[in-house]
Amino acid sequence: MTMIARVALLAAALTLAGPLSPVAAGEPKTKGHDATVSHSFKDAAQWAEQFESPDRGTWQLPGIVMRVLGVEEGEAVADLGAGTGYFTRVLSVAVGSRGRVWAVDVEPSMLEYIAQRTDLGPGKVTTVLAAPDDPKLPAGEVDLVLVVDTWHHIDGRLDYLKRLASALSERGRVAIIDWHEGELPLGPPAGHKLSREAVLDEFAKAGWRLEAESVALPYQYLLVFYPPGA
Repeated sequence: MTMIARVALLAAALTLAGPLSPVAAGEPKTKGHDATVSHSFKDAAQWAEQFESPDRGTWQLPGIVMRVLGVEEGEAVADLGAGTGYFTRVLSVAVGSRGRVWAVDVEPSMLEYIAQRTDLGPGKVTTVLAAPDDPKLPAGEVDLVLVVDTWHHIDGRLDYLKRLASALSERGRVAIIDWHEGELPLGPPAGHKLSREAVLDEFAKAGWRLEAESVALPYQYLLVFYPPGA
């Protein structure tokens, strides 16, 4: 029986950081289940200034995210759209030395940046160069796929969900964190975003079940889904 948990773990008073650097300009797209915007992520060092900002923790709240997702020691997890590895490190610490993490990205320079990091924590981290339409994850092995600020960059998301489902273990789930609609102090321009409602609709059309939702993050929604038949 499905239980949708709205987890409100934040008090109203949050000390928020100044805005991140604006994302690179791109042409918004509105076709079906395609990306809302596409742009280059080749300059990993430049993006690291944004993704690894010391202030990010004040609004990204990675500790709360891990608790909401129920990440356990020894799990096998994937950071899809890993970028410079912000959540790769968080996941590695959460799963510990008995766990493993796949850092997945379509941009080789991002994976090179992650491979050079010395602070990734105890979990076994493997970088995976994905294709735009395929995360290239091992079949049936992944307990959690975490997708942070990336889902709106993916084309053909309904087909992509089939590939994600094939990668999941029996306990596997997918978590989507992405930006709320409207103008915010942080994040991409309003026209580049994918609404919470659109994500819910896509997963429902693909037969996935919403299992949990958190309202803890001030600028992003957090949704956790189980695949068809789970």
